[in-house]
Amino acid sequence: MQVFSTSIDTFSDSYVEQRTTTQALIDEVTALHKRTMLASQRSADRFAKRGQLLPRERLARLLDPGQPFLELMSLAGYCGIENPDPATSIPGSAVIAGIGFIHGVRVMVVVNDSGIEAGAMQNLTGRKIMRCQDIALENHLPFIQLVESAGANLRSYRVERFVNSGGMFRNLALLSAAGLPVISAVHGSSTAGGAYLPGLSDYVVMVRGRARAFLAGPPLLKAATGEIATEEDLGGADMHATVSGLADFVAEDDAHAITLTRDIVRNLDWNRNKQLQSQPMFTKPLFDSDELAGIMPTDPRKQIDMREVVARIVDGSALTEFRAGYGSATLCIQAFVEGHAVAFISNNGSLDPQGATKAAQFIQLCDQAGTPIVYLQNTTGFIVGRASEEAGMIKHGAKMIQALSNARVPQITFLCAASYGAGHYGMCGRAFGPRFVFSWPNAKTAVMGGQQAADTMEIVALGVAARRGVEPDRAALARQKQDIIDNFERQSGAIYTSSLMLDDGLIDPRETRRVLELTLATCREAQARTPNRVQYGVARF
Repeated sequence: MQVFSTSIDTFSDSYVEQRTTTQALIDEVTALHKRTMLASQRSADRFAKRGQLLPRERLARLLDPGQPFLELMSLAGYCGIENPDPATSIPGSAVIAGIGFIHGVRVMVVVNDSGIEAGAMQNLTGRKIMRCQDIALENHLPFIQLVESAGANLRSYRVERFVNSGGMFRNLALLSAAGLPVISAVHGSSTAGGAYLPGLSDYVVMVRGRARAFLAGPPLLKAATGEIATEEDLGGADMHATVSGLADFVAEDDAHAITLTRDIVRNLDWNRNKQLQSQPMFTKPLFDSDELAGIMPTDPRKQIDMREVVARIVDGSALTEFRAGYGSATLCIQAFVEGHAVAFISNNGSLDPQGATKAAQFIQLCDQAGTPIVYLQNTTGFIVGRASEEAGMIKHGAKMIQALSNARVPQITFLCAASYGAGHYGMCGRAFGPRFVFSWPNAKTAVMGGQQAADTMEIVALGVAARRGVEPDRAALARQKQDIIDNFERQSGAIYTSSLMLDDGLIDPRETRRVLELTLATCREAQARTPNRVQYGVARF
């Protein structure tokens, strides 16, 4: 393995410009995160009067102090149906979610942010929760949920949201059946369909005087049947603990509920079969990860040697390049992260027939060896033209896609810059089921570049006009071109795509190694764990 020799000049004008541009994007994302937290904190007085903790305070008490927490999909729903105004839209879909530790146990945590519109479900809330459930299933993580939600927002009701959200409850049953404990602490309302969040949990904690779980609240009950009942009578903690049997534990307040939840996790003895292995010795990258903030060009069409990125992520900045002289625009690299073997696939240009063939073989070799694969996307797509078509670009590209689609090893994708066309697919995009997908703030994702799309449509329009023997409307064509460019540009940015949950989070490039360490460790732990499956989810009796 050879230590990489960098050619990055951090004092050059281009580097300084690139760093300034990237930092501005990072600052924009940071401001959006702060906006979400401030929106929830504005409810502090109301929560205090009720003797409640804010959702992020609950989360902080739940997790082990000093241990990492990888928050996921924090921009979900930004500028969505609820509020399309970028100046006031609140990201996050009223849910805080991520992977953390409770008594040393790696868990998936989902928290209703009831400080934002009482935790009412938004357009992407269900999808975000279901993605967290999918991650928990694939990575053998106990699933913890801190529940307090006003339920569906009937003023913005969408039938497709109602139908698709049923997947949340199916997934809870699948988690339980897979031997992955589902633990719910109910801090407030969990009503209508939301009542099945605790109903499909293996362990339920409810807060006395605050928790509510019922299929129909007092207004709906009266409207439907004429029956009059209080919320406490219908679904309070004491009723469920002594009459219905829904609650396993009753807490006196939020803090007590968190303590009980942590006790449940501790009592699982989840790590009892975990092999105690000494951490492999490793050397940190020789190059400062801070330099990743200025490496990527501002123009996605401009190429950068992606080995510069790899060298700032891997142990000792040492790497071995597989078949370096063949299909050289496609990088296939072997390296180590925290002392564990990891493979990297990246792009120094378009994917060509040789590069796709090399990558397909490399993926299969990694699958054979059990080596996880990390994709660092920076591609304008598969190469086009008569020569590449004759060379079999389609069939060679298909081999690469077949290999990554069927690989059994963990695959993790980072969108670092350009992610265009079928190159997005060939580099293990979201639809190909990588364990995790993260974006850098400068990333661009589209079927093609906006200018390319506009030029294509202009050529088509001119051809139609020529066949009809008419003079094209040049002014209309110019407006069409600009509309197409604007439409592509509006949708291609990383903040936009992350708000649609086309990734699992938008990260600071300088945090790439930390995020990779956490996700790779999650994958390794999943591989080493065999949960105790049951035929069905654990039923409540």
